[in-house]
Amino acid sequence: MAQTLLDQAWMASEAAPDDDALRLQFYARLVEGEIFLLLEEEPQGEQIRPKLFDLEDGPIVLAFDLEARLTEFTGLPAPYAAMPGRVLVELLAGQGTGLGLNLGVAPSSRLLPPETLDWLAQTLAERPQELTSRITGMHPPKGLPEALLLALDQRLARMEGLARMAYLVGTSHESGARGHLLAFVDPAPGAEATLARAVQGALSFSGVEAALLDVTFLSADAPRAADCARVGLRFDLPQPAPATGPGLDPERPPRLR
Repeated sequence: MAQTLLDQAWMASEAAPDDDALRLQFYARLVEGEIFLLLEEEPQGEQIRPKLFDLEDGPIVLAFDLEARLTEFTGLPAPYAAMPGRVLVELLAGQGTGLGLNLGVAPSSRLLPPETLDWLAQTLAERPQELTSRITGMHPPKGLPEALLLALDQRLARMEGLARMAYLVGTSHESGARGHLLAFVDPAPGAEATLARAVQGALSFSGVEAALLDVTFLSADAPRAADCARVGLRFDLPQPAPATGPGLDPERPPRLR
């Protein structure tokens, strides 16, 4: 079976164990990708019952980054729930339950203890600051790390239909401070929190301080949107794809039973 992006990220971090950026990239792949959680039984509506395994260090659940890997592990078709990795992390946080990831079937096979899942959930729960101070000027973005630009591009590519586009611009403020702003244009109703989480994830897993980037939401006909289009770096968000299976909607995660 071919290596997945998660495998590649894990092997890169293993090859350079002192490189924090590579380790963060592995966690970014985990929370951004689709995960297949092994269940005790078929989902009952929006409720799921993960299959628990009691180990010496405490209970764990099993999840895989490919459905085929789950089947390889079980040896026969088994019930599962497919969901974004960050949804699984949020479900397990605070439960005292570890995560067996791709155990025995992939280079990325490893056991994540509850403490790691709690840390990931806390990281995902953080939010970048929404713009509050008055901007006196805009200019093309300068000096941001390439790791952040790549992380933003990867994150926003997964935000199907949540906004038309986003612009990254450099800013000058009334206080004399300079910074950067990510402006989402025409966000879908209620999508602001999800978009803010995506930005925070890009910041957290690129190793960049959140203070370096503000966030705002604009309508396409707003004067500031035109200013952003004139000098900003544009990110186009893709159109939504229909979700199938329990838990794929990040705003309506499955409930554990």
